[in-house]
Amino acid sequence: MTAASDYIPPRVWVWNRANGGRFATINRPVAGPTHEAELPVGRHPLQLYSQGTPNGQKVTILLEELLAAGHTGAEYDAWLIRIAEGQQFSTGFVAVNPNSKIPALVDRSGPEPVRVFESGAILLYLAEKFGAFLPASGAARAECLSWLFWQMGSTPYVGGGFGHFYAYAPTKIEYAIDRFTMETKRLLDVLDRRLAESEYVAGPEYTIADIAIWPWYGGLAKGWLYGAAEFLDVGSYRNLQRWAEAVWQRPAVRRGRMVNRISGDPAEQLRERHDAADFETRTEDKLQAAR
Repeated sequence: MTAASDYIPPRVWVWNRANGGRFATINRPVAGPTHEAELPVGRHPLQLYSQGTPNGQKVTILLEELLAAGHTGAEYDAWLIRIAEGQQFSTGFVAVNPNSKIPALVDRSGPEPVRVFESGAILLYLAEKFGAFLPASGAARAECLSWLFWQMGSTPYVGGGFGHFYAYAPTKIEYAIDRFTMETKRLLDVLDRRLAESEYVAGPEYTIADIAIWPWYGGLAKGWLYGAAEFLDVGSYRNLQRWAEAVWQRPAVRRGRMVNRISGDPAEQLRERHDAADFETRTEDKLQAAR
């Protein structure tokens, strides 16, 4: 291991300089809005404000799965929030999510709008609202919720930990990369062992646990996140690979992964979604604009 830094933490930390890195322009140690801007509202009962990151994909995948299952009340408008530009710090967005993170949902199907933030909370809210992709009771429900919250608790190690220090930090820090790689591989092993004994994560049925976990761990398995497939040896997790491919073959998953995406193959991006026909009417002009 390389020599230790001579950095000594101050008695009281003060934010007096940018920390560098890809997200330095939007990171800050305080909450609240930075500018005034209202959120747009479309014609559907569900209004989603998001970007097609793994956390954002969870919700659009579930919405597309609900629609594919015949739940017409799950029609939605998906508005793009460009997080690198700080749009999540507008007054309108902060009113929906005080934590200024995507995704955020407003349900306007009742007499009063209902706001829901945090991706796991949104998945649980929608699954209960439509009575789908969540066991109704008993041990099956407990297993599903346990894996749902496993994902919510483990993702900071994968995204904010491993992904940040391996792919985004302005300086490669050996200790940080080793620490978060070790934990990420442990989590991959947890999932791989579970999938050795179960077709889907929570049992024999596809649930919101799979929908929550797939954009992160399925993304790692497919080599889509952080350019780290070889580094993490993701091919060695055979059960994870089997599950990741099975979920990827679902048409609703492929559609959901496209919504609000602004990176990658332009043919796999749908910046905003306001109707099911949007997937078929993406003209060459739209693809050129995506480039």
